[in-house]
Amino acid sequence: MELTPQQVLGLRMSSLLLRTSPGEAGRATGVAEVVTWLGAMQAQDLASGLWSFGARLPGHTVADVTAALERREALRTWPMRGTIHFVPSRDARWMVELMSARVLNSAVRRREELGLSEETVAQAMEVLGAALAGGGRLSRSECLAVLADKGIDTGDQRGYHLLWYASQRGLLCIAPNIGNEQSFVLLDEWVPDPHRPERDEALGIVALRYFRGHGPTTRQDFAGWTGLTMADARRGIAVAGDALARVSVDGVEMHLDAALLDVAPPVAGDDEVLVLPGFDEYLLGYKDRSLMVADEHKGAIIPGNNGVFQATVVRGGRVVAIWKRTFAKSRVRIAVQPLVPFGGGDRAEVERAFERYARFVERDPEVRWP
Repeated sequence: MELTPQQVLGLRMSSLLLRTSPGEAGRATGVAEVVTWLGAMQAQDLASGLWSFGARLPGHTVADVTAALERREALRTWPMRGTIHFVPSRDARWMVELMSARVLNSAVRRREELGLSEETVAQAMEVLGAALAGGGRLSRSECLAVLADKGIDTGDQRGYHLLWYASQRGLLCIAPNIGNEQSFVLLDEWVPDPHRPERDEALGIVALRYFRGHGPTTRQDFAGWTGLTMADARRGIAVAGDALARVSVDGVEMHLDAALLDVAPPVAGDDEVLVLPGFDEYLLGYKDRSLMVADEHKGAIIPGNNGVFQATVVRGGRVVAIWKRTFAKSRVRIAVQPLVPFGGGDRAEVERAFERYARFVERDPEVRWP
C-alpha cells in the first residue's frame, strides 16, 4: 500500500496514542498500558516523562502518574542507547539484557578515561548490592555516600557512571524520586516476577511494540531507537510476523501495526493541536524526523544540536511552536514561541490545548505570546 506523508503523520499520531484511532491505539487507560503499548518512553527528564504519560491519559494528573509509578506500573532505567526510559516493570530485565551489550562494550573506554578499574567497578556493584538488599531505597546522593564510605572515588562523573553501569547490568533501577532526587533500588527486589522471554521472542516483542507505538516508520528508525544491529532489527520484524504490515511512502518501506489499516488511513488535520514535552517519543522515537519538523525549525527545537529538545506545539502532526513553563504557587506560566505565523484563532486553539496541561500539573494556566 502506498501512503502519503499526511497519512503517515495521521497514523503516527494514532500509534503514539495522541489521537483516537481504529484498532487498539488510543484505548490505554493507565500508565502500564501506555508504556507497554509504546515499548519504552524517553525519561531522562522526569517532568517531561510524566507529561508524556499525561498527554496520553486524559483526566490524569501528575499525582496520578506518580502514584502509578509507586505501584510499579512502570520504572525508569537505561534499557537502550545508554539513555533513561520508562519501561514496563516486568520487562525491564530482559530489555536491558537484550539491548545494552553494545553500549556496555563502548563504555570500556569511558571507564579508562575516568580511571575506573574493573576491580573498582566490581567492588562498587558489591557495595551497592549490599546497601540496598532487603528492600532498601536510597537517593542518588545517598548511593554516592555509601560508595565514598568504602573508599570509592565518586568525583568527576565516576559516581554517575557506576550507578549507570550497575543499572545497565541489571543490578539497579531507578525508583520514584525521594524529594527532588532520583532514588535507586535493586531491580530483582523491585520486580520479583519479571518476564523472561527467549532472545528471539524478545526481539519480536520489542519490534512489535516499537512499530505498533510509532509506525509507520522504517527499519532504520527501529534499529536507531533500540541500538540493535540491523540484523537483529530484521530478525525482530520477522518474528513479529503478520502483526505488522508494510507500506510504502515516497518509495521508502515502512512498517506499522496491521490493525491500523483495517480502515482507510486518516490524515493529520490542522485542527489537531497538541502540546508535548521536549523529550517525547513523538520526536525522540525516530532518527528521521523530517516529516514532523521543517529543516528551518530544527535549530529552535534542538538549540546548538546539543541533544536537549524544547517542548513543542504540534498541529496537523508537525511542530509549529516551542514553549517553556515556570511554576508559581497556583499558576503555570507558559511562554510560547511560534515557528510559523499564528492568527487569533490559532492562538485560541493552542491556549485550549494548554488548559489540559495545566490540569495535569494542577495549576491555572497563563499563556504568554511574543
